[in-house]
Amino acid sequence: MRFAVILPSAGASSRYTAAGGLRPKLDEDLGGKPLLQRTVEIFTKFEPREGAIVAMIVAGPGKPDEFAEFRQRHGDRLGLMGATLVPGGITHRWETVKAALAVVPEECTHIAVHDAARPCVSMELLDRVFYAAATYAAVIPAVEVPDTVKRMKDTGEAMGGDDPVAAILGAAPKTPLRVVTETLDRAGLVLVQTPQVFRKDLLQRAYAQDNLWSTDDAGLVERLGERVVVIDGEAGNIKVTVPADLSLARRILGLREPEGRPVHKRF
Repeated sequence: MRFAVILPSAGASSRYTAAGGLRPKLDEDLGGKPLLQRTVEIFTKFEPREGAIVAMIVAGPGKPDEFAEFRQRHGDRLGLMGATLVPGGITHRWETVKAALAVVPEECTHIAVHDAARPCVSMELLDRVFYAAATYAAVIPAVEVPDTVKRMKDTGEAMGGDDPVAAILGAAPKTPLRVVTETLDRAGLVLVQTPQVFRKDLLQRAYAQDNLWSTDDAGLVERLGERVVVIDGEAGNIKVTVPADLSLARRILGLREPEGRPVHKRF
């Protein structure tokens, strides 16, 4: 088994910056290294029980000027780790993965797709997923939903009611009023993580479909009618989406909060 690892890294970090982040999340300091480099580094240290990782592909922003800036920030360090940088998509995640798929070496038999913003994945979890991929064509990690799950909707109203005077004066918008529409049965529901590992020909077939909209790669494989095997994920395998997640990631990894010059300006 010869694995290629794809790390989609083209996102604009809009949710992260909207929640107060000062820079793209993949540039944030994580133990003296940018978050992206910390994630890539994990795969340089991991050795599958069967086979080997022979390629790592980091798919960055799709616009030429943004990709050039991305390469300037990360290219040298990632190159030393053995990663190949390619432009990804502009609008959708699937565009980014598809761009990376196009440069997967012919020798590879399997492809792992891992969120670049998941720097806390453990060696134990990687071992479980990659080992299961020796037997099954599509493998994903997931954790059971521990809480009650409800569906909600936005009413179009504001919490506390609308204040026409405040609107005229340009006051800050109020929090939207949302209400519950139903409570879901959580039996059988799981929260899906990455890396997701697939036989190469299966993932290529999934990305040859006409409709490629999906929130993860397994969704495209499911659309083919193929079986996707679920193995135990880990609560600590978090995806950094908002600044609070970054602080949690530091605690999980036992890293200190940064001091001095921002890490994205050190390289």
